[in-house]
Amino acid sequence: MSTSAKNLDPVFQGAGQRVGTEIWRIENFQPAPWPKTEHRKFYSGDSYIILQTTTGKGGSYLYDIHYWIGKDTSQDEAGTAAIKAIELDAALGGRAVQHRELQGHESDMFLSYFKPCIIHLDGGVASGFKKFEEEKFENRLYVCRGKRVVRMKQLPFARSSLNHDDVFILDTESKIYQFNGANSNIQERAKSLEVVQYLKENYHERKCEVAIIDDGKLVAESDSGEFWVLFGGFAPIGKKLASEEDIVLEKAARKLYSITDGQLKLVEGTLFKAMLENNKCYLLDCGGEIHVWVGRVTQLEDRKVACKAAEELIHKENRPKATRINQVTQGCETNSFKYNFHSWPLGTGTGNTAGEEGRGKVAALLKQQGVGVKGSTKNASVNEELPPLLDGGGKVEVWRVNGSAKTPVPTAEIGKFYAGDCYIVLYTYHSVDKKEEYLLACWIGKESIQDEQIMAAQLSDTMWTSMKGRPVQGRVFQGNEPPQFIGLFQPMVILKGGLSTGYKKSLADKSMNDDTYTSDGVALIHVSGTSVHNNKAVQVDAIATSLNSFDCFLLQSGNSLFIWHGNSSNIEQHQWALKIGEFLKSGATLKHVKEGTESSAFWFALGGKQSSSNKKVTSDIIRDPHLYTFTLNHTLLQVAEVFNFSQDDLLTEDMLILDTHAEVFIWIGQSAETKDKHMAFDIGQKYVDLAVRLEGLASHVPLYKVTEGNEPCFFTSYFSWDSAKAVAHGNSFEKKLALLFGATFSERQAIDKSNNGNQSGPTQRASALAALSSAFNPSNSKPKSTKLVRSAQGSQRAAAIAALSSVLTAEQKKAMSESSASKTSSPYSTAAVLVETFQRGTQCSEIGDLIEVQLKRKK
Repeated sequence: MSTSAKNLDPVFQGAGQRVGTEIWRIENFQPAPWPKTEHRKFYSGDSYIILQTTTGKGGSYLYDIHYWIGKDTSQDEAGTAAIKAIELDAALGGRAVQHRELQGHESDMFLSYFKPCIIHLDGGVASGFKKFEEEKFENRLYVCRGKRVVRMKQLPFARSSLNHDDVFILDTESKIYQFNGANSNIQERAKSLEVVQYLKENYHERKCEVAIIDDGKLVAESDSGEFWVLFGGFAPIGKKLASEEDIVLEKAARKLYSITDGQLKLVEGTLFKAMLENNKCYLLDCGGEIHVWVGRVTQLEDRKVACKAAEELIHKENRPKATRINQVTQGCETNSFKYNFHSWPLGTGTGNTAGEEGRGKVAALLKQQGVGVKGSTKNASVNEELPPLLDGGGKVEVWRVNGSAKTPVPTAEIGKFYAGDCYIVLYTYHSVDKKEEYLLACWIGKESIQDEQIMAAQLSDTMWTSMKGRPVQGRVFQGNEPPQFIGLFQPMVILKGGLSTGYKKSLADKSMNDDTYTSDGVALIHVSGTSVHNNKAVQVDAIATSLNSFDCFLLQSGNSLFIWHGNSSNIEQHQWALKIGEFLKSGATLKHVKEGTESSAFWFALGGKQSSSNKKVTSDIIRDPHLYTFTLNHTLLQVAEVFNFSQDDLLTEDMLILDTHAEVFIWIGQSAETKDKHMAFDIGQKYVDLAVRLEGLASHVPLYKVTEGNEPCFFTSYFSWDSAKAVAHGNSFEKKLALLFGATFSERQAIDKSNNGNQSGPTQRASALAALSSAFNPSNSKPKSTKLVRSAQGSQRAAAIAALSSVLTAEQKKAMSESSASKTSSPYSTAAVLVETFQRGTQCSEIGDLIEVQLKRKK
């Protein structure tokens, strides 16, 4: 049944017309725009629709739609969010990937839109909630989990909420405390600091103090006493208790179902792409993740039924709430979907060409169905974006691999590369800050033998190690040279044949003729470059059909050298051709030939006259980078994308993969595992093999190994790079601490660490007792600052009373059971009673009342 544009909600009019995040909240079963100022806040009683718009190849828009379900939202509202998400997809041309997000189980992709965190709030539109800022400030305790995106959950403000395995943030009116469990992850500590900074800037007007409390330290930090007073005193904390958030979604045997009228029918056999019919919907069950695939000619109502079928499967089989549901449209499949199929043929184009074509077909079909498609394509030309080139004027050294050794290439010959050989290139230059930098790369010719390819890698590794790992190390393959590599040579020429003994021997073994370039034979050189980044010239077959009207060619015939200008070539190409001619045959007489004016001698050298090609060869330069974490189990590489990545995601304990489609980088943090560092290129090649199958990545894409602190400009250009972050020392937590809160804070931490190492100074228990005593007997303490005095006399005393009123239950009951005479004659002052109570570590719930009784007696 055809679906009319009238059936689509008008609130989505104009959606997806700009890059960024748009949110709608379900109110009275209708989507209502959610203000930009509220984007980070999600109420547990509500459901939301989130649209993330990004730009893809060619300037077209790419969409991800998430529908977020609060833990207290009604089933009807949750269903409305799912249905409206499908309608929004239809309004966008059926090109979006849809994701179901449950409170507390949000995906990394979803959380990345709201870095450093999202804030879960109680209530919702139906309960008449108050705005977060309007509420009276209350101490809030959060647990923070996640190495790259923080999952922040509010917990009851009680010592029993703490444990040794997580990172906690206690947000009070005058100070924010970060409590690092003794067993917590260093990277989680670092990411939690970003949350602390966010809270300070947005809810405290940057005026509050920040304190770091490290669990398990024998010697206390200067702020630990105040921290423990808020929890009723120092006492041992319990173990982490299992919760729904800790459930690990397990993979199961993949099952493919076709969906007809909401009913699932199992599709038997090995999974192939050809099984998916474009007029049907399918459900791919992977256990912890369910994919709904919709054919591009399916009706809108069929898509809604398919989504409902996935929800019913989870409910029927009592699956964990965290089970993910993703919906993709034919032609717009994600890698996580395609990976489950035995065979997934790729289109002939590079990058995401197949996906772009699929999106166009879907949009056209939806228009035929009467669905109004908004912003289906952003017609923009592809601009050739190039990475920064390395600083010119450096020193270039080149060695040709010959057997098990490397032979220096004479200076006059640097720039000539033979397809049968392998080379090692070392470029030494100075960066902007005068620091000496290096690029160490081995170039692999297409016709080189495998033994010399392996030897080139080994010799390059030896040089890299001898230089203490400072160089950026790369592997560059003939035909895929990146701009910054080509730019080192003025000019760069790739010639046929080879000079190494290994290559010569391989030809003899195969009884093949040696066609290695010589300066007195016949050779045709194709010149297509116009600038320093693409000035590569390549020797081609010396026949007339190799000529192209858009480029220039050098024809060498004995002592004669012709420069042939195609009718559509430009002056820059003419100049490069002249430079290359001088480089190859210095002092030779150059004969300029324009297409159509060739002499008989010219055609004779090419074996006879034939028509040249008028088809322009274009290079597809794509700048759509993706950052990945990875795990390597035996030989199986599994990758997970770091969405909306930034420099902050380069954590020193990790190794990461940056794929720009034109190049692949393996970034190695200083504190990464040593055994993993040595496998960098093996890991990189495994990733390339995977991306070739799923993304159509070139199999011989340039591959680099980059170490932390030695990132080149053509790597840092993919980040908003801050050099101060790059030179910070320590683990990821210590680096973040210094960057966010300054050297003074770090110096204090260093003193605390030194004290801990010397086993001198007060313990955390003693520090808590001292702070408690100070809170109730301010005249006996001598604070270091006026600010601290006010805190001790006012907020700390009140906070201590409030916190203590909910702890130590057993102690009060015991006290109430004693005789009144015994109580009256007690020699203890209020503070002394509390100190003794904390020393015993016992608990009492109404200690606040006990305090008030003691104060009245004193009066």
